[in-house]
Amino acid sequence: MNTKVNLAGVQLKNPVMTCSGTFGSGMEYGEMVDLNRLGAVVTKGIANVPWPGNPTPRVTEVYGGMLNAIGLQGPGVDVFIERDIPFLKQYDTKIIVNVCGKTKEDYLDVVERLGETDVDMLEINISCPNVKAGALAFGQDPKVAEDITAAIKKVAKQPVIMKLSPNVTDISEMAKAVEAGGADVVSLINTITGMKIDINRRTFALANKTGGMSGPAVKPVAVRMVYQAAQAVKIPVIGMGGIMTADDAMEFILAGATAVAVGTANFVNPCTTAEIVDGIEAYMKKYGVEDINELIGAVR
Repeated sequence: MNTKVNLAGVQLKNPVMTCSGTFGSGMEYGEMVDLNRLGAVVTKGIANVPWPGNPTPRVTEVYGGMLNAIGLQGPGVDVFIERDIPFLKQYDTKIIVNVCGKTKEDYLDVVERLGETDVDMLEINISCPNVKAGALAFGQDPKVAEDITAAIKKVAKQPVIMKLSPNVTDISEMAKAVEAGGADVVSLINTITGMKIDINRRTFALANKTGGMSGPAVKPVAVRMVYQAAQAVKIPVIGMGGIMTADDAMEFILAGATAVAVGTANFVNPCTTAEIVDGIEAYMKKYGVEDINELIGAVR
């Protein structure tokens, strides 16, 4: 039974990876999850300098999920290269580094520095607020998304995954834009912007007022968007958004995702990723499927 999948020439032993921002850089979960079992570990967002993140409170529970406004807190690329890459290289899993920035130059700085390291792929978070465009996310304007993709591809040494924001009118248009810019893979969805108000204190539950909603409540939206993106582009799609079980993961694969990423579920059960690997294999055995690739986009 073959569970290997291919993302722009990078072969994963299985289609299960982590969502950026929910798994640290693997070290935080290493005692609970055998990282050797995962197709890839996707790191927390890495910027060119350390980012402190937003003021607290910055996480709150909502029906069917959570809101977060962490603000991409991170140690910066220097610490990441020195500390986290050597840790991850101990394991038989692919390393995908999520890259964030506030300007195009920020992104290019990180991408160039990672080009000299032994990581497998880069995932570019274009849901970051573009400080030169009044905080509108890079991923909310097709032209801007295409331009930043093209700029990154000019300097990147590794295959580039563009991570799309769902906070747009037409996800297909955004997927086509980054494909036109040269993206090797597209991943989606990032979080949906939401808000929660504490009615007893009459204040916002998050200091940032708004946050990114994730968890099982967003899954139907995510499956729909992954299907639309997979129909719109010829490059591979990584699907994510509310995956809690292997059944959830199979929905995304049948909708057209070559690989899937598990996020919020890691906070509920740190072993979710490994359980989904087992569950996908059990699904294949149940239905007599010899090759996982036969199931990609197989919905009728």
